[in-house]
Amino acid sequence: MQLTDIFDLSLKGRASAQALEYDRADGVASLTFGELDTRSNRVARLLASRGLTRGDRLCFFLPNRVEFIDLFLASVKTGVIVVPINVLYREREVAHIVADAEPKAVVTNRELAPFVPPGTPVWDVDELAAAALRHDGARVRTAIDGDDAAAIVYTSGTTGRSKGAVLTHNNFAANTVNLLACWRITSEDRYLAVLPLFHVHGLGNGVHAWLASGCRMRLAERFDINRAPALFESFQPTLFFGVPTIYVRLLELPVEQARRIGERMRLFVSGSAPLPAHVLEAFRAKFGHTILERYGMSETLMNISNPYEGERRAGSVGFPMPGVSVRILDAEMRPVTDGEVGEVWVRGPNVCAGYWRRPDATAEAFVDNWFRTGDLGERSNDGYITLRGRRTELIISGGFNIYPREIEEVLLEQPGVREAVVCGAPDERRGELPVAYVVVDETFDEKTAEAACRQSLASFKVPRAFIRVDSVPRTALGKVQKHLLPPWKSH
Repeated sequence: MQLTDIFDLSLKGRASAQALEYDRADGVASLTFGELDTRSNRVARLLASRGLTRGDRLCFFLPNRVEFIDLFLASVKTGVIVVPINVLYREREVAHIVADAEPKAVVTNRELAPFVPPGTPVWDVDELAAAALRHDGARVRTAIDGDDAAAIVYTSGTTGRSKGAVLTHNNFAANTVNLLACWRITSEDRYLAVLPLFHVHGLGNGVHAWLASGCRMRLAERFDINRAPALFESFQPTLFFGVPTIYVRLLELPVEQARRIGERMRLFVSGSAPLPAHVLEAFRAKFGHTILERYGMSETLMNISNPYEGERRAGSVGFPMPGVSVRILDAEMRPVTDGEVGEVWVRGPNVCAGYWRRPDATAEAFVDNWFRTGDLGERSNDGYITLRGRRTELIISGGFNIYPREIEEVLLEQPGVREAVVCGAPDERRGELPVAYVVVDETFDEKTAEAACRQSLASFKVPRAFIRVDSVPRTALGKVQKHLLPPWKSH
């Protein structure tokens, strides 16, 4: 089965139903599933007329807009491999992806086109949409195997150069079926989409769940706290996917407004970065909803999720999704006991086929069909899994292991601390020392924060310095880029 077969539950099965609302220059426009099908058929024929065939790559360097969806569906139908590019990337980063993926072209707009490296075929998205209107809207079907690549998604590149994870039709299909079953997504839902479509969170979760379930989607170009209240009020969504930074901004809304939003909502989901426990509690108190936190990766889509029914445990990402196996292993690849921290390994139909043209990286990441996530975690005696940061971010001080997230959680509970990031700084005597980077307001008191750490943590875990920064560098999906923080040296 290919992805089109799943999407046809809506494209054909609910052809006359309202599918999508989106912003246009003259106001908010809407399309039915049948109209979406026809639009993407025209684009598919246009791509074929330009020489694209099954297995060719096509880069999407686009903000959220309806043409992104047209192009995505057209690519899925023709076997063209989608290569989404983060719209925040600039020429050096785009050049790496273009050189690595070797696409037939990069589809972009006038604002982003200057960042595409010279010599690369560039197709303007508006000109492409106009050209598609001259093509027949009849269905295009290509013989595609479930193990064929549907997308190459480049990792965030928080350290080193990004690698392209090859996600197949089967990967996306398994993930989509899990989301609909586990999170009870149906045609009755109304999904407000604010996450970027160039990321698997917005595309592989949001768009795929929408197309498979046949619910209605309101597409926004981005999350804007100033526009958010009006969007929630006018569209009245029941389903919302966000990242922790979005939920932190939503907490700024007045209590009455938050209550009205919460009354209509069915499910808030958070991912792509750890959700601080205090944010979950504050959101529950203000909106009347417990955010469902889950854990996925570009390479694996969804791995673990808190239950829809049952306890959504603060700080935990819950249980493995159906069909997904999880192991937590030590450095010698031996299982750790419950309550001990180890590296999270996963196996299942959601895990990518490997890294594009990187057999070395693929061999390093996969051992006996198990994928090494690089994330540290521990399992409670009742099965809940809690993440403890990245393996590469582990701080070893005087022979003791320090997990930055444990310290960050204590700091985030302190008055005046808006954001906290803990890193290891080189030290001649102990190897590394924990250092805290904090975004704070005028109520922050360093001595109080240090005392709280001494009360809650072992002495070797107490930050040796509190470095105040105006903001924490993050990727577009909210992941902290620790390598961009200012260095600190012990004296």
